[in-house]
Amino acid sequence: MDVQVGDILTMKKPHPCGSHEWEVLRTGADFKLRCKGCGHEVFGPRSKFEKRIRNIARKEA
Repeated sequence: MDVQVGDILTMKKPHPCGSHEWEVLRTGADFKLRCKGCGHEVFGPRSKFEKRIRNIARKEA
């Protein structure tokens, strides 16, 4: 799956704040994501997050 820094990911399940959207801050073997609703940042394995992605919106250059 082609995920790049700056992309907005729409996840299948919402964050507890109610937002489904996350901004990609770091990629590689791990992802670092920031919730677009509350600003909470999470860091975890790529495989875990790739299973939860519904849609990828590219950041406009």
